[in-house]
Amino acid sequence: MYTDARIADRFRGFLPVVVDVETGGFNPSTDALLELAAVIVEMTPGGELRPGPSFRYHVQPFHGSRIDPASLAVNGIDPHHPLRPAMPEKEALTQLFREVRKAVRDTDCTRAILVGHNSSFDLAFLNAAATRIDLKRNPFHPFSSFDTATLGGVALGQTVLSRAVVAAGLEWDPAGAHSAIYDVERTAALFCTICNRFRFMYEEALERAPALAGREPDGGAADAPE
Repeated sequence: MYTDARIADRFRGFLPVVVDVETGGFNPSTDALLELAAVIVEMTPGGELRPGPSFRYHVQPFHGSRIDPASLAVNGIDPHHPLRPAMPEKEALTQLFREVRKAVRDTDCTRAILVGHNSSFDLAFLNAAATRIDLKRNPFHPFSSFDTATLGGVALGQTVLSRAVVAAGLEWDPAGAHSAIYDVERTAALFCTICNRFRFMYEEALERAPALAGREPDGGAADAPE
């Protein structure tokens, strides 16, 4: 059992940040980003992962964006409701990126890595929005991510978020599904639960190959495809 553990050492310098987006469709270049939520993963001194602080932003559709009514039927968002406290994409991403960069510094990590359920979808929308508004200093790795659909399939035999959460012994409220904040908090709990249950494999790997336990000093450039 390891004490005084650091999350910077657990994932080679990467800080897991769970992200969920609700959108107006499936195309990150043309479809609106409507809601954004994130949970920063923490580590206890004893080495257990747990969900940390969470953030939620209602986002105004960008000018000219496409919104598919079928997507709104799923997520239940009325993007033009007069009482919806939405902000422009630039304001939402600026606030989130500021919080993530601070967490990266505070944990002595080199970069954030996105965790999501079908994470390529969330990462694509996040990257597209950052490019669209010309937002610099994106703290997330540009193409790597941790996908809880894959982790759930491997560890629990379930790839659907609700089924994986229940199979992990966690609570699931169908009424809360497809809200970005609810989905991201359940995804964070699922990610931490799976990582904690596989911790013995990580600790065996440290003993078997301690030379591989180092972090990437360049924030992950060495992970680029060959």
